[in-house]
Amino acid sequence: MTRSNSTPPPWTASALNRRQFAGLAALGVLGGLIRLTPGARAGSALAPWNPDRPFPVIGRKVRVQPVLMYSLPTRREQTSWKSWGGIQTESAVAEEIERITRELEALVKRADFPLEVLPVARAGSAEAAQGLAQRDYDVTLVYPSTGSGTVLRACLAARPNALIFVRHQSGPVYYWYEALSVQYLATAKAPPAVAGAAPPSAAHVEDVVVDDYEEVLWRLRALFAVQNLRGTRIVALGGPWGKYAPDAPQKARERFQLEIIDISYDDFEPRLRRARGDAGLVAAAESWARRYLALPGTTLETDRKFVVNAFVLYRLFKDLLEEHRAQAFTIKSCMGTIMPMAETTACLTLGLLNDEGLIAFCESDFVIIPAGLLLRYLAGKPVFLHNSTFPHKATVTCAHCTSPRRLDGRTYEPARILTHYESEYGAAPKVAMPLGQGVTFIDPEYSTTRWVGFKGIVRANPSYDICRSQQDVEIVGDWRQLLAEVRDSHWMMCYGDFLREAGYATRKLGLEWVSLSPA
Repeated sequence: MTRSNSTPPPWTASALNRRQFAGLAALGVLGGLIRLTPGARAGSALAPWNPDRPFPVIGRKVRVQPVLMYSLPTRREQTSWKSWGGIQTESAVAEEIERITRELEALVKRADFPLEVLPVARAGSAEAAQGLAQRDYDVTLVYPSTGSGTVLRACLAARPNALIFVRHQSGPVYYWYEALSVQYLATAKAPPAVAGAAPPSAAHVEDVVVDDYEEVLWRLRALFAVQNLRGTRIVALGGPWGKYAPDAPQKARERFQLEIIDISYDDFEPRLRRARGDAGLVAAAESWARRYLALPGTTLETDRKFVVNAFVLYRLFKDLLEEHRAQAFTIKSCMGTIMPMAETTACLTLGLLNDEGLIAFCESDFVIIPAGLLLRYLAGKPVFLHNSTFPHKATVTCAHCTSPRRLDGRTYEPARILTHYESEYGAAPKVAMPLGQGVTFIDPEYSTTRWVGFKGIVRANPSYDICRSQQDVEIVGDWRQLLAEVRDSHWMMCYGDFLREAGYATRKLGLEWVSLSPA
């Protein structure tokens, strides 16, 4: 599970083994990951911590309904009787359906997120198009070969999320390759969407793809992330808050329909006390700690008991997720309240959960948590919640004590296991990211609807007197513009380039997106 010594090119995303993907996607949203041993609790058969388990694909699949839109003409003498386009006969319609089916089968095989494509539907009339609304799916993928604007509008109205694929050179040319315009499509000049509300049924100019299925795939990835962000159930141990934005938890509920499950420390402390007195759980935690510290590139530089206690916390946090059927976890007062209870810090524990494929954040900051959820589903791998610093010479330092190690979704990066910086207590990983690694950042503006995104390249893993996992990152793009964005706030980072997907997704969420990096 270690990384080769070769330096990866910027913004490369790891590919999943197709067999692993098919098996893990079927588990559903974390269900198989959390319920590895049915009813596992302290004192019963425990689901083992296993660093070799393949990183799971999580999230509810996106169901796509492809629709071939067409109108068959009748020949008339001495007058124009057909429109542009190569689909003019019933046999041509049948051939096009076969072509679309083959192309979408190939698309599903390339997808690295849960995706289902339904059989191609026909829309030869407005009535047929209106009937699409009765079907069970998430995204309409319209192939408007010929047909009227009335039928096109009906197809687009079937679901809030719709994509349009037109042919120029990939097959018989489409009439709507010529006819699509702002008469049918929204633009950036349109009135802004209302945050949290569904976008208008009319498609946007950014929803149109000509010939290129890779352009379809990344848009579907963005819609997958939007779909799974909305309605996320998240356990908040110690309650929710927002850094410099007290209204952030309520805004997260309203805009993204987050279900925040508030667990008090008064309820949690007795559970933790019982768990620490459970000989079976403590023995398991001892075994897991030995295996963790034996991972290649792992160096222990704190008391070993802190690592063992971190694994006891790991089991309890997973229990909370299972009990509340939640997809994500966060903890408030993690730099104080939890320490005397657990006799460790939560830093390493949160990293363990993320490395396993779960979603876990420190500080319970609902300014940044929605961005982290979105980025986690976009990237399909762990994200790093961190503090930022003042940009200078195209450089910013990113640091926190809770970094995951399995940041590419496959391998464990080298790490020194130190104390948490501010307390000099507990266990926290100092993760070394590969130099040259490309990353994506999202930086929300407090609890407003404005999010900033940009790309970076890891240039160093220094050892400043700041939070343990720390990287000097080169900002790719207009770094001076970032000066006006500095808010002493949390950011989210992930490996790879997901900037275009993030920008597309935020429009669907009714947010204002500002990108500082070139596409």
